[in-house]
Amino acid sequence: MDLRPEVLANAHVRLEPFAEAHKAGLRAACDADPGTWNELYPYTMLGDGFDAQWARLTREAEAGQTIPYAVVADGACRGMTTLMAIDRLHGTVEIGGTYYDPAVRGGAVNPSAKRLLLGHAFDSGAMRVQFCVDAINARSRAAVLKLGAVQEGVLRKHRRTWTGRIRDTVFFSVTDEEWPAVRGRLDARIAAFA
Repeated sequence: MDLRPEVLANAHVRLEPFAEAHKAGLRAACDADPGTWNELYPYTMLGDGFDAQWARLTREAEAGQTIPYAVVADGACRGMTTLMAIDRLHGTVEIGGTYYDPAVRGGAVNPSAKRLLLGHAFDSGAMRVQFCVDAINARSRAAVLKLGAVQEGVLRKHRRTWTGRIRDTVFFSVTDEEWPAVRGRLDARIAAFA
C-alpha cells in the first residue's frame, strides 16, 4: 500500500492535509460543539487540548503514521478527519478522528469525505479500511453502517477517554472485495445531494 497525503476533492467537500492555514478555522469548528468533545472523544480539541492534539497529529503526520485532513466545505474549514493506524505492509488503514461542525452534519459532507478517503485508500492498495467508534456514539455508528461498512465486533473496556470514562469500541470495516459495491451505493447517495 502506497498511501500518501494529497488533496482530495469532489463537488461537496475538499480534504486538505493539515496546514497552519487550517488551524483557526478548525479551532472554531471544534468550539461549535463542546458537548461532543466532553462526551464522545478519547481526547479533546477544546481550549488547551486543541493545541496539544494539533501538535500530536502534526508529529504523527511528519512520521508517516497518520494523514490528518482539514475538511473544507463552502470555502471554510468545517472539521477534520484522519487516515490513521497506517500499516503499509499489510494494506490496512483506519479512518477516524472525524469531527464536523454541527452546521454540516447530516448532509453531503460526511458521505462525500468518506467516499474520498475510501477511494484514496483502495486506489493506494489497501485491502482493508476500518472504523473504530465509541459504543455510546449512536450517530457515528449509524453513519458508518450507512456507508456500507460491516460491523465486526466490540472491544470491551478498550480505551480510557480524556474525561476518565472507560469506553467500549465498535469495530467496522470495508474490504477491497466489498469496495466496488460500497462505492456504488455511496456514489448514488452523493448524487442525490446534487
